[in-house]
Amino acid sequence: MSAQLAVVGAINLDLVASVDNAPRPGETVLGSDLRRLPGGKGANQAIAAARLGAQVDMIGALGDDDAGAELLAALHESGVDTSRVQVVHGASGVALIVVDSAGENSIVVCPGAGLHIDARSVTVTPGAAVLAQLEVDLAVIEQVAWRATGPFFLNVSPVRDLSRGLRDRVDLFVVNQGEYEASPFLATAPRVVLTLGAEGAVLLKRGRVVAKARVRAERVVNTVGAGDAFTAALVVALLERRSESDALEVACRVGAAAVADHKSQPTLKPLAFYAPPRT
Repeated sequence: MSAQLAVVGAINLDLVASVDNAPRPGETVLGSDLRRLPGGKGANQAIAAARLGAQVDMIGALGDDDAGAELLAALHESGVDTSRVQVVHGASGVALIVVDSAGENSIVVCPGAGLHIDARSVTVTPGAAVLAQLEVDLAVIEQVAWRATGPFFLNVSPVRDLSRGLRDRVDLFVVNQGEYEASPFLATAPRVVLTLGAEGAVLLKRGRVVAKARVRAERVVNTVGAGDAFTAALVVALLERRSESDALEVACRVGAAAVADHKSQPTLKPLAFYAPPRT
């Protein structure tokens, strides 16, 4: 049976400019092209999980504009259940992204409808696992955390202050190095996966490394969706009851595949394609 997962987070339109070198403060540079792509950390993780084989519900909000219709279609086409996606009056979220020739990126997010999710009407399928990020109102994240009865995974991105109750509800945190350093409570958290870019990732239990993995990417064209693909793969692998070390390796393999795709929502194969033999 496929893993059952609810993803709560942002659904944005990505406007991606490709440049040789990202502009410095006060500098203007010429871009080679501008792409309009579906994105948002929540949608990226939901679509990645669905493409990897999970049954996924998306919890978020879109505006009643053309971008909202476009983003809803992208979720549908990837097999994500959108019955819990709210449509509000106004603009959908937009992310302005600059990607340089090395695939590195800088991002400005204008959340739009993502800040207007009605937390009171959010529901979660009983027993389903939940994966959340922090691009939406914390009240929504907290409502989902209290109503969910399955495991709760939190990607602490962007970094925000979290209540003690919410921190205690999380079964696994996923962060990059900057997010880890900006969140001191993670040093004593029961389970944290720390991503290290090209150096792979480690699993920490109360600050102690208990597993590590690294998969070298053969080609890097865009790192925008790599962390989201990694997070989705990690969660799906754990829900499929793979060992923690195997799940970490699977996630690194998926992340390495993601950076070779120019899209924020990269094309992925089913999870088994990336997985080592079960241990």
